[in-house]
Amino acid sequence: MEFFLEVLIGGLLSGVMYSLVAIGFVLIYKASGVFNFAQGAMVLFAALTFVSLLERGVPFWLAFLLTLAVMLALALAVERVVLRPLVNRSPITLFMATLGLAYVVEGFAQLLWGTQVHGLELGISDEPIEFHGLLLSKFDLFAAGTAASLVLLLSLLFNRTRLGLSLRAVADDPQASLAVGIRLNRIWAVVWAVAGFVGLVAGLLWGARLGVQFSLSLVVLKALPVLIIGGFSSIGGAIAGGLIVGATEKLAEIYLGPFVDGGIENWFPYVLALLFLLVRPAGLFGERAIERV
Repeated sequence: MEFFLEVLIGGLLSGVMYSLVAIGFVLIYKASGVFNFAQGAMVLFAALTFVSLLERGVPFWLAFLLTLAVMLALALAVERVVLRPLVNRSPITLFMATLGLAYVVEGFAQLLWGTQVHGLELGISDEPIEFHGLLLSKFDLFAAGTAASLVLLLSLLFNRTRLGLSLRAVADDPQASLAVGIRLNRIWAVVWAVAGFVGLVAGLLWGARLGVQFSLSLVVLKALPVLIIGGFSSIGGAIAGGLIVGATEKLAEIYLGPFVDGGIENWFPYVLALLFLLVRPAGLFGERAIERV
């Protein structure tokens, strides 16, 4: 039983890492209806910028602040140059624009910082600690605490502030929001800036876990089942989806992996997402689309 709990809790803590990437998608999707496929490239760009500054002798906190400024500038530039000119275009056009943007951001990162692999140390070791007889990863606990703090901060921002009220209004009906004086461009710029900050936090945690390399941008693929299960328009859904994906993939690897020669955690989340699409297409917390004819 203790081994089962260790695997389950370890999976839940790992799932929080997936949720961090998924939250960036949710923020932009709620405000503009755009599925930002470039979020993975933004995660990579943030981690690569931060570790490159550290290697050049910049102090840790100054490197963090400089990287944050770079990510905010990148997010605002993307909103201004890419999203704003494509307002009222079809969803597939917006999706293809962000897909192309992902390659542009990756290419720019390669041009700016090079292609070598970097190690990233945040001062948090990945050694296990004992808690009531269970062995838990210290790094996973730190990542979970960071994600919980970030979600609390976002919840306060979007539920307790005037900006949050405007964001919810834009998410419900952009045209009506525009009619009552809400500036859509300002809301979109703020949301993209917040998504850039989320990308920075996710980039640092994933970079410390996997190393800072260009395959880091592929973490976006693991966020897809998280979004499908939790719903594309809910921050709480992103958290729930990440926990479900993290727990089920670890349990499947341990208890079902021996029957299929292992490696099941690489594809099991997509099977689970497919089942959700068949049974509940909007996800656990997503808004069901209602079409009137």
